[in-house]
Amino acid sequence: MDWPGAERIETPRLTLEPLRVGHAGEMVDVLGAPALYAFTGGAPPSLERLRVRYARQAAGHSPDGRHGWLNWIARERDTRIAVGTVQATLTRRDGRLEAEIAWVIGVAHQRRGYATEAAGAMVRWLGAQGVQTITAHIHPDHRASMGVARHLGLAPTDVIDDGETRWQGPLAGGDS
Repeated sequence: MDWPGAERIETPRLTLEPLRVGHAGEMVDVLGAPALYAFTGGAPPSLERLRVRYARQAAGHSPDGRHGWLNWIARERDTRIAVGTVQATLTRRDGRLEAEIAWVIGVAHQRRGYATEAAGAMVRWLGAQGVQTITAHIHPDHRASMGVARHLGLAPTDVIDDGETRWQGPLAGGDS
C-alpha cells in the first residue's frame, strides 16, 4: 500500500517532527519516568531498545505493508526541548482510511495542554490526508487522556480491549 509519510507540523507552541532513530537519545529521558507507565504498563525503555523501536517505526509501514505508521516527536517551539510523541496507525477498511492514534507526554511536561495541542494538530493533518475515522484506546482511569480524546471529538464505546476502552469518532480536529 502507498501510505502518507509523516511531515513536519507546527502549532502555536509545538513542532511535531517526523520520527528518526536519532531522536532516541533525547527521548529516553522524556520517556524515563516510571510514573508514565501507570496506565499502560511496562517500564521505561533503554536507549538501545528505543533505537530499535524507532528504526522499526520510522519505516512508515508495518513489515507486511498492511498498516501505515506515522510517528512524531513533539518539541517546544521556543526551547526546542522534546516533550513527548504522537502517533497514528493507518488502515484501509472498505475503501476508507482510518487511524488509531496515541499520545505520550513526558511527566515533566504534563498539565500544560501539550497532549491536546499535539494530538489535535496530528488529527487535522490526518484529515488532510483523507482519514475519515479515528480511534484511541484509553485506560478507564486515565482522566487526562479521556479529556484529550473528548477534545478530539471521540466518544467511548462499549468495546474493551486489554483493559482499555475504545474511543472512536469521525475525524474531528481539536483546537490548538
